[in-house]
Amino acid sequence: MQSLEFNADKKGPLDGIRVLDLTRLVAGNMLTLQLADFGAEVIKIEPLGKGDPLRAWTDDGIATFWKVYCRNKKSIALDFRSKDAAKIILALAEKADVLIENFRPGRLEEMGLGPEILHARNPTLVVVRVSGFGQTGPYSQRPGFGTLVEAMSGFANRNGFPDRPPLVPPLALADMIAGLQGAYATMVALREVELKGGQGQVIDLSLLEPILSTLGPEAFSYQVTGELKERVGNRSNTSAPRDVYLAKDGKYVALSASIQAMAERVFRSIGRADMIDDPRYKTNADRVARRDEVNDIVAEWISVRKRDDVLAIFEEAGITASPVYDVSDIIADEHINERGIIVNLPDDDVGQAPQHNVIPRLSKTPGGFRNRAPELGEHTEYLLSDAGFSATEIKSLRAKNSIEG
Repeated sequence: MQSLEFNADKKGPLDGIRVLDLTRLVAGNMLTLQLADFGAEVIKIEPLGKGDPLRAWTDDGIATFWKVYCRNKKSIALDFRSKDAAKIILALAEKADVLIENFRPGRLEEMGLGPEILHARNPTLVVVRVSGFGQTGPYSQRPGFGTLVEAMSGFANRNGFPDRPPLVPPLALADMIAGLQGAYATMVALREVELKGGQGQVIDLSLLEPILSTLGPEAFSYQVTGELKERVGNRSNTSAPRDVYLAKDGKYVALSASIQAMAERVFRSIGRADMIDDPRYKTNADRVARRDEVNDIVAEWISVRKRDDVLAIFEEAGITASPVYDVSDIIADEHINERGIIVNLPDDDVGQAPQHNVIPRLSKTPGGFRNRAPELGEHTEYLLSDAGFSATEIKSLRAKNSIEG
């Protein structure tokens, strides 16, 4: 695994873009991580005391989530309930290009920081509002945790096995998808300001809509057929054979024969070339109608062979198959290591901290690693001074416990 160093002098294509991040947990941090990795100055405005709750998501006492999601960022610690909070945020917003928040809809207005007030102070500011269900609509005031929208989006109902309950993912999938969509939307809005001398705008980013969009034509299919697609586990409603198969040595092989030529290669490789012209399996529609039968035939062939032997046969035949990896496989894989997909970064607690590299890869203006994830309030004094607060004012704010750091 490649070991890299932080380089505070490294510039990225978003150098000069300042982002105020008032969010908590995953979606907002995922969004601003994309911008920070490519050079934007991302300022985490965190509550006094414990900071972003992401700091409390630990493994053996190590804040692994914080260290990964908040690399390349700065931190200011603020008492959001103090009378000084709005004044401080407005002062910071005057010099910012983006402000992102994920309070309950309406809370920003209650703080005296609604978009109209922000835009009065900084007309080109892009305001990103992250919530579970959006800023409007009957559900706008509902709690916005990812699990809820993963359930209500239809994703969970399509995920899992037909004889078992719907399955929500074991990671913050809705938040991550929303974060990526939000980063894209932010760049679109910044492009509008840059190219057309336009005004800032508000981005209404719910967690629900991005993950719902991953279902593709599900609503259309339902209208056409009048039928709900069933959960099929690792199999597919649209192609066969497709599954995760257990090999003789207890390891798994993933196989997807989503085009006709691929299915024919599979049948030849497992000694069942007769299936190519068999009317029961001849077309993709035929195979999907009998997907359990098709997958069982493939599964039986794989079950008496070791995984690596199966993969060698499939690779020779040009079949789209792969091993099923766990994290220990990932960090040992030669391709992942050669490309630096996972890299080691210096860490004060554990020495070296493996984490995903900057993505995507740009040939001319790649992102990079400038700073480790900050301590709570590490940059408070610097950022307030930059915003125009005098040393005396900062001392007064600290004495009133309006700020920390």
